[in-house]
Amino acid sequence: MEMMGLILLLVAIAATAGEAQLSLHPGCPHKCGSVDIPYPFGVGRHCSLNAFFNLACNGTTLHYPGSNIQILNISIDGQMDISMYVSRICYNKSGAVDLDLSFSSLKIPAFPVSSSANKFVSVGCDTYGYLNSFQDGQNYSTGCLSRCNRRPPPAENTGEPCSGIGCCQVDVPHRMRNITFESYSFQNHTNVWAFNNCSYAFVAKKGSFEFSPSYLERLPFNESRLVLDWSVVDDDARQEATAPSPPKSVCNPNAISQNSATGFGYRCLCKPGYHGNPYHPDGCQDVNECDQPNDCDIKAHAQCNNFDGGHNCSCLPGYKGDGRVDGTRCTLETPFHSNPNLLSLIIALGVCATLLVGFTLVSMLCWAHKQRTQKLIRERNFERNGGNVLLQRLSQQQGYADRTKIYNQVELQNATDNFDEDRILGRGGQGTVYKGILPDNTPVAIKKSRVGGDPRQIKDFINEVVVLSQINHRNVVKLLGCCLETEVPLLVYEFVDNGTLLDHINPSKNEFFISWETRLRIAAETAEAISYLHSAASIPIIHRDIKSTNILLDHNHRAKVSDFGASRLVPLDETQAATVVQGTLGYLDPEYLLTGQLNEKSDVYSFGVVLVELLTGNKAVEFNRPEQPNLAMSFVSSIKEDRLWEILDRQLLDQKKNAAQLKEVAFLARRCIRINGEERPTMKEVAMELEGLIAMERHPWMKGRDAMAEETEYLLVHVPDEYGAAGTSNSSGYDTMQKQMAFEIEDGR
Repeated sequence: MEMMGLILLLVAIAATAGEAQLSLHPGCPHKCGSVDIPYPFGVGRHCSLNAFFNLACNGTTLHYPGSNIQILNISIDGQMDISMYVSRICYNKSGAVDLDLSFSSLKIPAFPVSSSANKFVSVGCDTYGYLNSFQDGQNYSTGCLSRCNRRPPPAENTGEPCSGIGCCQVDVPHRMRNITFESYSFQNHTNVWAFNNCSYAFVAKKGSFEFSPSYLERLPFNESRLVLDWSVVDDDARQEATAPSPPKSVCNPNAISQNSATGFGYRCLCKPGYHGNPYHPDGCQDVNECDQPNDCDIKAHAQCNNFDGGHNCSCLPGYKGDGRVDGTRCTLETPFHSNPNLLSLIIALGVCATLLVGFTLVSMLCWAHKQRTQKLIRERNFERNGGNVLLQRLSQQQGYADRTKIYNQVELQNATDNFDEDRILGRGGQGTVYKGILPDNTPVAIKKSRVGGDPRQIKDFINEVVVLSQINHRNVVKLLGCCLETEVPLLVYEFVDNGTLLDHINPSKNEFFISWETRLRIAAETAEAISYLHSAASIPIIHRDIKSTNILLDHNHRAKVSDFGASRLVPLDETQAATVVQGTLGYLDPEYLLTGQLNEKSDVYSFGVVLVELLTGNKAVEFNRPEQPNLAMSFVSSIKEDRLWEILDRQLLDQKKNAAQLKEVAFLARRCIRINGEERPTMKEVAMELEGLIAMERHPWMKGRDAMAEETEYLLVHVPDEYGAAGTSNSSGYDTMQKQMAFEIEDGR
């Protein structure tokens, strides 16, 4: 009999040998030092789910096999804390490298760095750091810089957060894996060596790092704590969140699988009514709600009954009701014969109940009919407003459709006081814009089309949603969502609270003077946004209606490009598109007007007109202007006749230090509004040139700046341009230096 039992045991072991994922070795450790090791992680080949979850323990510390990456904590909710070396580079007083540990890398391809739980940090007064990642065959980078030219006073900065003075921090991009980070110095710390001789860069878990000015002398740690997002992936470790539902065999029978929010693989979650480790075969156990506070009225003749995954309440014998605190509870049953009038009372109550049920039924039928009618109206409006076409267009833009929220009619009516006239922010060719306040007190701008059902306006509406759904730029107004079930379609944008650019440069609308520095920055931000549309968007976008009323300003006078109703998506293999001419008088590209061929240079022309408005303080078209109603033509004539200073805004000319920059921007605007589109610069070139002008003024540490400005002024005044007017061309040396400067500053940022 003992031999027969042994044989049966061996057969059972052989039958379960292939079920490695559902069986655990009895000798697997559950802890390494002070760190718990939850399954699917394990130390040893038979203790983990697969190779991605196999760890090593040297007795006191938990780490990845073959690496020195120490694991500090593993959460069953999908996050892992690890220790990572700080990137640092230090210099001696002469500017030579004293210590070079400027490169740090994290090679764990299975798990991405958490974008929600980490920050990338650079510390130093002459410092910039990079965070790099390789994903889907491409390299990605981000970073930040911090500068300061003196030791911050301890009394003022004690406990001050990392805000840019000696320390900067940025968010970690989504889905970064195989990361490296590097620290650098602009000038080898020679200007700040007395109190800061090192540059540092590292990824830190939110809340684990608090900056102190004393860290500029020496960072008191060599490693930082960062967080990884972990999930179960297929054998090739590349399962995406958009893949079909993951296999259920890995999860406990009482658990469900859910695609990971990081886009890699999936996670297991215990079903409601169960708790424990959803990955372990014995993990998800029933929660006995009867041993915990519940909704059963135990103090009033009720009892709790537990079952797998839930519970119910019942009354003790002799009592009736559902036994719940928030229900009918339990009341004593009374037999009919103990009360002669009880039966009559029950009959009367029955008749009343029947009448009440009948009335309720009729009311419900009327309510259902009304609801069905309203539903049909909403569906009809959805179809008439191009809802199906919009959903089809959005589905073709993979990854962007989730950014657009669909609001219902009641939400937006409440937000605008039923579209009250006092809430109107402005009216335009595409419709009326209202200010709204959402239930969470978030201010928004709600755009309402003029006429519902107009095929042309519906096409513009769909186009604007599709274009804005793929744009994510700080200088472009963000689309929050739309509403299609109303009579006319509605778009919901972020609220920009300081009006349009034209409101601020037109003396008749704004009594406060905007300085040249602010105007130049607004021009640079607008140029960068348009350059992003042309060059960085997944499908290039031509705005087709760039003008000063479509450039909004926030309370800090930061530019936001808006109104994409006329925009066009132009595939990368198309250099231009034949369209019906559309735009605004005064900003419309003459070449596009004549040929009907739309390309990126059409936006360059319109932006050039905006530059002229910033320089002159005049509107693009003024029919009461005596010499020339069209501002662009008047500006070109003034340059040809060497009358540039006569047309510029007099308030700008009062500041003599702006003369060189005014002339540079004036001739940049002239190049943008050339009749021949091929002779115009690209928006990327325009943005770089404007950033270069700002950088020349912003960084006093650049040597020889004053001498260079004097030489530049001389060249601007004495070198004739292609039209024969004095001062209309830049020297090649200045242009080269300027572009180099723009490159260096952008790279450091």
